[in-house]
Amino acid sequence: MKTTDTPPTGNALIPGPREPRPTGAAKTPARTESGGEGKVLNVFSHGVLIIWAIMVVMPLLWAVMTSFKSDKAIFTSPWALPDSLRFENWSRAWSQAHMSDYFLNTILVVGGSLVGTLLLGSMAAYVLARFEFPGNRFLYFLFIGGMSFPVILALVPLFYVMQGMALLNTMHGLILVYIAYSLPFTVFFLTAFFRTLPTSVAEAAFIDGASHTRTFFQVMLPMARPGLISVGIFNFLGQWNQYLLPTVLNTEQDQKVLSQGLVQLAVSQGYKGDWSGLFAGLVMAMLPVLAAYIVFQRQVVAGLTAGAVK
Repeated sequence: MKTTDTPPTGNALIPGPREPRPTGAAKTPARTESGGEGKVLNVFSHGVLIIWAIMVVMPLLWAVMTSFKSDKAIFTSPWALPDSLRFENWSRAWSQAHMSDYFLNTILVVGGSLVGTLLLGSMAAYVLARFEFPGNRFLYFLFIGGMSFPVILALVPLFYVMQGMALLNTMHGLILVYIAYSLPFTVFFLTAFFRTLPTSVAEAAFIDGASHTRTFFQVMLPMARPGLISVGIFNFLGQWNQYLLPTVLNTEQDQKVLSQGLVQLAVSQGYKGDWSGLFAGLVMAMLPVLAAYIVFQRQVVAGLTAGAVK
């Protein structure tokens, strides 16, 4: 039996030359259509964002522009630029309308309540997120239930409780109320954040002889800085603009906060209409909030997205 080195000449083993592709053949339109849909969706989303940005930014710019106008110019040419910058509107609102006193009271109340809220909220959230004990989930859901409780239903009993404890019309009493008002959301937010932190770091601290208190304050709390900044910004916004609680619990003139001062400035005008001073006071109240968000915007985004990717 002989063997041959010549390979078989069948078409099944040796492919023949490829036939030329017809020039008029239609290409697959799937990629083109998906690319077109992506472009349309991209343009639509950018258009919505631009419209939303205009709706948000324009009132702020208009309020700042109006605070430098005269009362006559506000009504005769509300959309025109001020002919001159009237800084006396700001000085009048700061001194004559007592905005300086309201501003100082607000800083003291919000600063004290923000520190207390972050400290107590982070401690409670750390325990609920890291330790298993009977009643853990029950306590967690109690905090979540506090978020759904309307604060207006608690005003009357809260008023009598504060009056019985001699905390009515006091700054420290208002600070305690703000802390209790902000704790449910703070614990809910930070509990989810502490669960995303690695447990190996805490275990290494325990092996080195660190106590639970030292591990929390020196190891875990610095790691939770993005979450603390995020929830701190949200609490700052809510407490700075709070009006209902101080209106009921804080009626003394020298103890009023900024939101009460703005309402009093608007009501006390009567028919005099010091609108330029009112807008100046309104811009004063907005500036700290805008500054806080601009400074910490990256930390806010980092804190909100920390648990999204593991």
